[in-house]
Amino acid sequence: MSNNILNTIIEHKLVEVAARKKEMSIAELEAMPLFSAKTSSLKASIQQVGKTGIIAEFKRQSPSKGIINAIAGVEEVTKAYEQFGASGISVLTDQTFFGGSLTDLSIAVTRTIPVLRKEFIVDEFQLIEAKAYGASVILLIAACLTAEKTMQLAVMAKSLGLEVLLELHDATELGHICEEVDLVGINNRSLKSFEVNIEHSLQLKNQLPKDKLSIAESGIYDVETFRLLKKEGFDGFLMGEYFMKQADPAAAFEAFTQLIK
Repeated sequence: MSNNILNTIIEHKLVEVAARKKEMSIAELEAMPLFSAKTSSLKASIQQVGKTGIIAEFKRQSPSKGIINAIAGVEEVTKAYEQFGASGISVLTDQTFFGGSLTDLSIAVTRTIPVLRKEFIVDEFQLIEAKAYGASVILLIAACLTAEKTMQLAVMAKSLGLEVLLELHDATELGHICEEVDLVGINNRSLKSFEVNIEHSLQLKNQLPKDKLSIAESGIYDVETFRLLKKEGFDGFLMGEYFMKQADPAAAFEAFTQLIK
């Protein structure tokens, strides 16, 4: 995996968004039924007693792992996520690198729990799309954005009624946290080398503002790691690959939730 995969994705994303703007106008997106629908709060769901705190992800493939699961269906997997106590659902909508789509998102949002649009967001247009397709939360990745652009996007997301999960990779990105950010995720996987390091999360966690919910992302492959991160004070856990790489992700999620009870 080359160091510049993130740059490659962002360059591609800018071209892709420009093309999508030609295919569909903002007015058309705003006319979609879900655009005016009320969103549900991931923050509230994570803090709800009886929920797992897990934001369970639907992900078919990734640049670092290749195909993770080519056969699982969004319908059945997200149904299990909802049924067995996920606090939220995360859906990859990037087609080229992750094999996802807005169609996947539109299926997941029929569930009763909040859905995060997991995407490389570089343009306000993608926020309007997220709202039009029924997402309640959007992801902003600090490594893709300046602190100023992060704030602009976060302000707009809030004006649309969307919550904001900001993903950080290291302490140099702490300046991207602004008032409009609801949740701060720490990615244990380096976007440059794609290596996973849990210690990394634990060190960075102490530097986060106390008034933001903290989310541990990536590299949670067993109950011990989950419990460690919970003990260290993480509020939520973004997990996908662990479930998706099993033959039956729905059953894998159910089994995991039994173990952490």
